[in-house]
Amino acid sequence: MDLPGLAMILQAALSPNPDERKAAENSLNQFQHTPQHLVRLLQIIVDNNCELAVRQVASIHFKNFVAKHWSPRESDEQPQILKSDKDMVRDHILVFVTQVPPLLRVQLGECLKTIIHADYPEQWPHLLDWIKHNLQDQQVYGALFVLRILTRKYEFQSDEERTPVHHIVEETFSHLLNIFNKLAQIINPSIEVADLIKLICKIFWSSIYLEIPKQLFDPHVFNAWMVLFINMLERPVPLEGQPTDPELRKSWGWWKVKKWTVHILNRLYTRFGDLKIQNIENKAFAQQFQNNYAGKILECHLNLMNVIRTGDYLPDRVINLILQYLSNSISKNSMYQLLQPRLDVLLFEIVFPLTCFSDNDQKLWDEDPHEYVRKGYDIIEDLYSSRTAAMDFVSELVRKRRKDNLHKFIQFIVEIFKRYDESPLEYKPYRQKDGALLAIGALCDKLKQTEPYKSELERMLVQHVFPEFSSPVGHLRAKAAWVAGQYAHISFSDPNNFRQALHSVVAGMRDSELPVRVDSVFALRSFVEACSDLNEIRPILPQLLDEFFKLMNEVENEDLVFTLETIVDKFGEEMAPYAFGLCQNLAAAFWRCLNTAEADDEADDPGALAAVGCLRAISTILESVNRLPHLFVQVEPTLLPIMRKMLTTDGQEVFEEVLEIVSYMTFYAPTITMDMWSLWPLMMEALAEWAIDFFSNILVPLDNYISRGTQHYLSCKDPDYQQSLWNMLSSVMSDKNLEDGDIESAPKLIEVVLQNCRGHVDHWVEPYLRITVERLRRAEKPYLKCLLMQVIANALYYNVGLTLSILQKLGVASEVFAVWFQMLQQAKKSGQMANFRREHDKKVCCLGLTSLLALPADHLPEDALGRVFRATLDLLVKYKDQVAEAAKEEEAEDDVEMDGFPTDDEDEEEADGSDREMGVNGEDGDEADSIKFQKLAAQARAFRQNDEDDDDDDDDEYSDDEEMQSPIDDVDPFIFFVDMVKAMQASNPMRFQNLTQTLDFHYQALANAVAQHAEQRRAEIEKENLEAASGTGTS
Repeated sequence: MDLPGLAMILQAALSPNPDERKAAENSLNQFQHTPQHLVRLLQIIVDNNCELAVRQVASIHFKNFVAKHWSPRESDEQPQILKSDKDMVRDHILVFVTQVPPLLRVQLGECLKTIIHADYPEQWPHLLDWIKHNLQDQQVYGALFVLRILTRKYEFQSDEERTPVHHIVEETFSHLLNIFNKLAQIINPSIEVADLIKLICKIFWSSIYLEIPKQLFDPHVFNAWMVLFINMLERPVPLEGQPTDPELRKSWGWWKVKKWTVHILNRLYTRFGDLKIQNIENKAFAQQFQNNYAGKILECHLNLMNVIRTGDYLPDRVINLILQYLSNSISKNSMYQLLQPRLDVLLFEIVFPLTCFSDNDQKLWDEDPHEYVRKGYDIIEDLYSSRTAAMDFVSELVRKRRKDNLHKFIQFIVEIFKRYDESPLEYKPYRQKDGALLAIGALCDKLKQTEPYKSELERMLVQHVFPEFSSPVGHLRAKAAWVAGQYAHISFSDPNNFRQALHSVVAGMRDSELPVRVDSVFALRSFVEACSDLNEIRPILPQLLDEFFKLMNEVENEDLVFTLETIVDKFGEEMAPYAFGLCQNLAAAFWRCLNTAEADDEADDPGALAAVGCLRAISTILESVNRLPHLFVQVEPTLLPIMRKMLTTDGQEVFEEVLEIVSYMTFYAPTITMDMWSLWPLMMEALAEWAIDFFSNILVPLDNYISRGTQHYLSCKDPDYQQSLWNMLSSVMSDKNLEDGDIESAPKLIEVVLQNCRGHVDHWVEPYLRITVERLRRAEKPYLKCLLMQVIANALYYNVGLTLSILQKLGVASEVFAVWFQMLQQAKKSGQMANFRREHDKKVCCLGLTSLLALPADHLPEDALGRVFRATLDLLVKYKDQVAEAAKEEEAEDDVEMDGFPTDDEDEEEADGSDREMGVNGEDGDEADSIKFQKLAAQARAFRQNDEDDDDDDDDEYSDDEEMQSPIDDVDPFIFFVDMVKAMQASNPMRFQNLTQTLDFHYQALANAVAQHAEQRRAEIEKENLEAASGTGTS
């Protein structure tokens, strides 16, 4: 397409007629991959004869296409842009980037960023030559603009990836220094000079962010830079040309230069000028910085801050950065000595006023209370806030230099309280009182620990904080609620004072001013946590929740949701009458937050954070009422639309939270409804396309579907759940790009199917065994090997004859059993089993091995039978020991916590006791046998000592999940083993006799002990069943 034709289509893309716009978009999409399309777009962007609106549309399409197609996403993906077109774009974009208006320069700058990140240095080796040449020519701005983008590529890169920076600095910094020098000498410089200096500062910042370039280790070179930076710091900002609008003023070029200068000096000071954190190579640099520059910068900063006393302007961000520098100086003796003579003026006349309620605060409070609330609870705002930096400075001062400053500062605050109390109503220093309350609240941790303040806190609250709950000034009512929340956990000598504060905070939720209501809810969370007698809250719970949801309708704030979670958590099942209403309100709030987040398209938008909080609160409610299944039926229609939408790609940011809700709904509801079953395909699709990282989260609801809806899972053919599960599992387990850790949930799901569908999925046993064995051969992580081997064990327990015949048909039976027995025998240095370390793992293996005992002689020869029998006995002993140890640990957790650990003697006594319980002791044989058993007991003790191996495996992988439920929970492996042996004895006495005769004394003793333990377990289980039946009958 020629240039005029392309320009016409771009013009049509601006049409108010939606059909014309759509047609133009389609045409652009149709021609975007044709040769020279990208070049022609660039020609239109730089054509001054074209309308600016058309050029802007061209620049947006150009930027989007470059971002998407310049660099192929996959290694095997075909390039979408011809090499010749790329060369043409690279050759011309550098020339034009500074010639186009700022509106278009932003778009071309984004394109340059994409191209530089993809092509430099390999495909664009001459870029640095162009920059270097133009730094010495008339195109200085263009060269600086491009160099800024280039250095930013390496700003956060470290080690080898950072290597190109050294060459960039070597080639350009001498020219930058020369340009900076000339610019600094200009008298009455223009705003364009500020733009050039700002770019130089940004280039310097990116180049030194993680590491000082070696060129700057030269003291003369570094000093030349520092002279210029200190010059920028000291130089007054020109008054002429400053915008009057506050937002424009803080973004004005010369204030930006000031900000970047302070930013750079902070970075040099905190990262490279601190002797304590520097490596050997950087010690000399740090020493030089401390000796020659740190004190001078401190003096400049104090002078700059002095303008606050006179009411002159200093941007919040500059104040914030300067206070960070001063805070970092407090702990350094030499710097603190420099600070001390001016500290009182700084603390009381500059820093404290910054903490007080201001004109800007009042303006925002009155004109946009929602924005006031948002800013007050936004962590990002805190990073740039002068007020937060001021309080951080005070906190650091009283923490690091308490003796000099804490008493002095508290006395100052007390004087403000006193002056406030003594002043008539119309002259009360309301704003200073606000700052004083902020200070008291921010220093709460220090004051709670330090006498004499610690014992005076309750009196201080009653005298100076609680009266402000009824203040005529809104911001003091809000601050009173916040401070009360900070101190809610102190020990009140008079319970009425706690009660008064609690009721005042609850009343604050009905205040006429929105910020007061929000701060009251935030404070309420602390009071609910601290409340030992819930009767204080119980009578007002309905009205409290009512006010709570009114507020949630007004404000999207995750802290509100945290408070609700705390209330639900504290009251547990008592929330049942409100659960339905709570879920409805939270669901409605979730949709509102989601709509706000989508509209703002900001990842850190408070609406997005509050949406996550709403889902988490819903989970908390569902957990609190888990013993009331009927409530799950009530809330399902409310929650279903959320689950349906958020289990798709729309819900990637909240996927974990939604899956938790699905897990509760499929586990605690009386039955799994057809509507809930409709979520199964969504999870399968997500797993197949993008959600493999959430496999362990998806495992839980899938397990619930199969274990609690087994009949529907087996019988339904549209959709065919069995087939869809197989499609997903076979795809995941055969995917060679997935690591062992990614697919651990796959064998767990196969186990769920085999255990829950026993006798109903014979046709799936072979395919599942095939993919299991194939994956076992490639598995490297021991934990995955264990899980895969447990699929074999589960299959044997499911149907031993069928499983063995399939393994033989696949030609892998010998291989599988050899690997299994090898894994069972592998031990760590401490003697503990290296594999099958969970109770559950051992139990599954016991059931699988025991199932083999039922096979006839022609399927399991006598030598193999003996090996299986001995391995099962060994495993049963280890399983029994582990269960006993877990019970002992649980009992110990219930007891008062004891200091110290068991002695070696205690360990030995415990180990011997365990062997005696199993009937293995020296009295069962002659002296020789006694010696042999002593050796065996010693081996057994080694097996049970704490594991001291330095394993790569995460022990969490091997911990039993207390919440996990399984059909084998009711199967006792000892009883199962003994019953299987008795069946063999009854059906084939000769085979049984031959087996027992091949056992040595040790295994005969173990067999007898297992038999005794099985009978003991049988009696215990019968007793438990009788007690359960009796309890049911009574109830």
